[in-house]
Amino acid sequence: MKTAGIISAIAAVASATTVSYDEGYDQAGRALTVVSCSDGDNGLITKYGYQTQGAIPGFPLIGGSSDIAGWNSPQCGKCYQVTYNGNSINFVAMDHVAQGVNLSKEAMDRLTGGQAVAKGRVEATVTQVDVSQCGLTPKRSIEFNA
Repeated sequence: MKTAGIISAIAAVASATTVSYDEGYDQAGRALTVVSCSDGDNGLITKYGYQTQGAIPGFPLIGGSSDIAGWNSPQCGKCYQVTYNGNSINFVAMDHVAQGVNLSKEAMDRLTGGQAVAKGRVEATVTQVDVSQCGLTPKRSIEFNA
């Protein structure tokens, strides 16, 4: 029984996920107010102080994930590693998508060796990793004593 459980757990972690791209995520000046992870307690504006996509560390390694249910999701700002044909990239999830992962075109090109347009979408392994792997550190809060 334990062996079957371990095999099931490994299969769940290593299962393929559909990965595509959206050139909107390549726009450094695009305001974060247009994505799911804008403001709110879990938003990137609130949590890190970022106002545009280009302010996110590692830009343009950003995108959307179906793990993000919508606005203010606890999954906002999580870091994911995507592996395709032995090549891996890390990206910051900052938007909701209906299925799988949707990266910037540049991130998809890095993942596929410059084949984002030719491939359109691929099946890849996606694993959540520590946010430090994407260069994120929460902004410091300042407290004033009155």
